[in-house]
Amino acid sequence: MTISDFTTSITVDQTPEGVFNAINNVRGWWSESVEGNTDTLNEEFLYYYKDVHICKMKIVELVPNQKVVWLVLENHFSFTEDQTEWNGNRIVFEILHHGDKTELKFTHEGLVPEYECYNVCHDAWTSYIQGSLKDLITTGKGKPNAKEGGLNAELIEKWKLPVK
Repeated sequence: MTISDFTTSITVDQTPEGVFNAINNVRGWWSESVEGNTDTLNEEFLYYYKDVHICKMKIVELVPNQKVVWLVLENHFSFTEDQTEWNGNRIVFEILHHGDKTELKFTHEGLVPEYECYNVCHDAWTSYIQGSLKDLITTGKGKPNAKEGGLNAELIEKWKLPVK
């Protein structure tokens, strides 16, 4: 059986705890345009980038120093015919300790070559995981998207998270 979900991995000299903490610091490696908690089980957060992409994630698995899983609740791309390609997908971060090294295996379950967004999403996730997240883990500073204001305003308002 061939698995076609998108997967990439990195290996670093940091501890599993350091990798886990960096993954959960979503604003430090993915985007500064994130609303909601990104480090608590069953919490939801909203990610958006310009007028290109907006999605709502739910943290469905959070095992300290081992695993983080997000479920895509809602998604919208401005550049695809099917605006909901990621809906129901799972974003999985597996942390594996190997002696003095830690491997982070990233899998976007459901992101398959048949998706219209596949090439763009493949390249973006590769850049975020192998570049920005790895930099955050190894140097303490990632390269997240800068906060953008006023874009995707209608969807951001529609999907807005409840105030707690």
